[in-house]
Amino acid sequence: MTLVKTALFLLILAILGAGVFIWSGTYNPGADSPHWKITYALMQTTRERSVERHASGIALPTNLDDPDVILKGAGQYAAMCTSCHLAPGMRDTELRPGLYPKPPNLSKGSVEPREAFWVIKHGLKMSAMPAWGMSHDDPTIWSMVAFLRKLPAMTPAQYKEMVAKAPPDDDMESGGDGSDGHAHGDHSHVPE
Repeated sequence: MTLVKTALFLLILAILGAGVFIWSGTYNPGADSPHWKITYALMQTTRERSVERHASGIALPTNLDDPDVILKGAGQYAAMCTSCHLAPGMRDTELRPGLYPKPPNLSKGSVEPREAFWVIKHGLKMSAMPAWGMSHDDPTIWSMVAFLRKLPAMTPAQYKEMVAKAPPDDDMESGGDGSDGHAHGDHSHVPE
């Protein structure tokens, strides 16, 4: 019984200590102040395992190698992703260095399709990764995944050419000026 009382006392003490820490305001939430190593490791592991678990039951579509699907994904990626995740030959953007944790450079590594779909659709809390599923349908998100599978093997010239050929967005509301919601053909997100 003494062991139970001691454990309960320590639990209450820990909760009170956490409450005092939170209420004190001493924690620095600024994106320019990194987490403690243990905090970062715990958050990273939690995120990776959670995404893996949530994505495990997603069925892959059969059209991920369809050139039209990949082309649509190229336009989506150029319009919405390069500011954070870059493109072949692209250096850091004005936005990217200020993000913490720093988003992965998706032009330099492969993605697991189910996990990429889940992350694109649902976003990631406290990471600046938006939940694109709130404004994009599943086929559009899968087109982005299809493109991401090809991205690491692309040269800057191949990327630029593909983005220039990308179709206009049909899943976004018009901007009111006759244009679609994104700009693909203007190369504003294409490295020189």
